[in-house]
Amino acid sequence: MAPFDSVTARLILLLAETGSIGRAAEREGIASSAVSRRVSDLEARLGVVLFDRSAQGVKLTSAGEAYAEGCRTVLRSIADLDAVMAEFGSGLRGSLRLASTGSALTGRLPELLARYAQKFPGIEIAIAEMGAAKALLALDEGRADVAIVSDNYDFARFDIRPFEDERVWVLAPPDHPLAKQIEPRKAISFDAALPYAMVGVHHTGSLDRLLSEAANAKGQKLTETLRVESFPALVRMVEAGFGIGFLRSTSLHLLAGTDLVCAPLAESWAMRQLLVARRKSSPLSAAMKSFIALCAETYAPSS
Repeated sequence: MAPFDSVTARLILLLAETGSIGRAAEREGIASSAVSRRVSDLEARLGVVLFDRSAQGVKLTSAGEAYAEGCRTVLRSIADLDAVMAEFGSGLRGSLRLASTGSALTGRLPELLARYAQKFPGIEIAIAEMGAAKALLALDEGRADVAIVSDNYDFARFDIRPFEDERVWVLAPPDHPLAKQIEPRKAISFDAALPYAMVGVHHTGSLDRLLSEAANAKGQKLTETLRVESFPALVRMVEAGFGIGFLRSTSLHLLAGTDLVCAPLAESWAMRQLLVARRKSSPLSAAMKSFIALCAETYAPSS
């Protein structure tokens, strides 16, 4: 048996995630032919087919799924070993790999990271912005030490702490029918917003899931005029008159300079939290300990 090849293992996981040899090669900055050759050589050595190939892309076979899970286990162990060895140092040097949702990066996280960097200048901080589901996958695969994510996911495998309270707000152009129902500093019911078409954002993202589940609970479906991939784009499309929109309170600063009106949703489900998550089984490095402690020290629950 040839030694475990971590480069090929990461390519297998990347192919499983993207479903495309071309996209995987682009992400890794190598030629598609090199990716194909690595996978073919590995399949020949193992004597199994890891991927079904088609014009639409690649998909793991049952053998491929088993191999991918084994890759995740080995890569996690390698990442954990690195973290354990880092504990032999003074704790004043090291690294913190952070996976964060966009809403966290528009809230208090940047200021907190600046404070952390000032307090621990020897800690190298790497930040990757991604959706909550991908951030938790990054924790699972040992590609991140800590994740800042929204609270509507399965956290059975993770240790979680509150990071920041946030609420869902609805926004509308001033000439929209819903705008007439919005009063300053007063909450508005989700029922009042449901009849109107909206600008969607981040399909399968945490806010999209939250709103869809709330509508489904009422036996209704959200009506979208179009969908965008960022909250600044959502604000611009609402401003242009494509419909109403929904934002978390951590993104309300994006309304500065617009004439949009907004109000928090009155329902209890609209009051959410961002959480600090880490894998329960991962060693707690000095850098992680100090970051989680600073998060707890600066967390201020909403009244």
